[in-house]
Amino acid sequence: MMSQEQNDLITRIGPGTPAGAVLRRYWQPAALAEELVSARPVVPVTLLGERLVLFRDEEGELGLIGRHCPHRGADMCYGRLEDNGLRCPFHGWHFNRDGQCVEQPAEPEGSRMHENIRAVSYPVVERNGIIFAYMGPGDPPPFPALDCFAAPDSHVFAFKGLWECNWLQAMEVGIDPAHASFLHRFLEDEDPSASYGKQFRDKAADTEIPMTKLLRDYPRPEIKVEDAPHGLRLVALRHMEDGRTHVRVTNQVFPEAIVIPMSREMTITQWHVPVDDQTCYWYSMFTSFGAPVNKALMREQRLKEHRLPDYAPLKNRANNYGYDPDEQKDRTYTGMGMDINVHDQWAVESMGRIQDRTQEHLGRSDIAISRYRRMLRAAIEAVGKGDEGALPMANGSAAAVTGPVAVDAIGSASEDWRAVYERADSERRAGCAWA
Repeated sequence: MMSQEQNDLITRIGPGTPAGAVLRRYWQPAALAEELVSARPVVPVTLLGERLVLFRDEEGELGLIGRHCPHRGADMCYGRLEDNGLRCPFHGWHFNRDGQCVEQPAEPEGSRMHENIRAVSYPVVERNGIIFAYMGPGDPPPFPALDCFAAPDSHVFAFKGLWECNWLQAMEVGIDPAHASFLHRFLEDEDPSASYGKQFRDKAADTEIPMTKLLRDYPRPEIKVEDAPHGLRLVALRHMEDGRTHVRVTNQVFPEAIVIPMSREMTITQWHVPVDDQTCYWYSMFTSFGAPVNKALMREQRLKEHRLPDYAPLKNRANNYGYDPDEQKDRTYTGMGMDINVHDQWAVESMGRIQDRTQEHLGRSDIAISRYRRMLRAAIEAVGKGDEGALPMANGSAAAVTGPVAVDAIGSASEDWRAVYERADSERRAGCAWA
């Protein structure tokens, strides 16, 4: 358990907070690129507790500026998108994509007041369907060469979803290898040939065993956690009755991303991005090492579970997450349907908007969560001391971070688990057109 002061330290992310200062030193997903595909590409963005507006100007360039006009505070989401910027309808003040006021048409002729007026603005870039913002001091850091960025756009599908809880508990469900055997347990196995676009529905490695059966049959994985250039590497070993071992490798990419295997063909890179202290979005990049992604199918699957324009899940606490006690008897462990995102959503939202960790009791299977929290506290301390070089992927080292390996593999009794996952990753990359 931890004190309330410690819990506040690692969960609160608004301007001026210690954890917020850490997150602001990394690129943060701000919106999906598809949100700007309209006749008027302007959308509101609330990110790390700040109200902003994102737009694409006539030259196709992106701008992210403060949502409220520096003049009298009017909402710039209703601004006129013109002259490569946003013009406030209240008095015509015009701002370019860097937040600089370039015109004040109601002021006296020859006034230079606008030269001293700037809206809050942040650098933004687009990568494979997600628009990222840098909200920290100094120059933005380089992007790590993660597989989701290295792959061509044809092999990556991006989506997002809204969760009504703090970012930290949302991220921590992704670094909990044990929960999959329970929260995502299916009591009936589906046909793996119909698994495209669905997590935990493929066959385990190169066997005929459905992943759902393997997770159900071996609920006590041996969990190993290693420091890695990107953050943490998690290895879950499920020792099978025939002497073989299932090796599942997942990753925590500091500060709030995970990289996990989705199937033999795809991985998921997922960020848990704070809207504010009590709400977050997960942003996912599904990366294919085989054929180009069927983006239309992937989007259709997810829009069956989410509404637009806010990407909020259709199953939520208001309708009990679709809970069906009859289903819970003999089909799923949760009784909440077949979409595992709903299972995770229930788990993290049911803790409360901000989990009360003063009442928490971690077990040995929570080793990755303990390690991550220590890493986050160390980063907070480093930023507080001005020692930013101590942060993960600091001093330009992010550019050298590749991968990371995220696979499901099965090895024989005589094979070392590390050799098993390295071999599986090498074989997948050897047959990949872009890796």
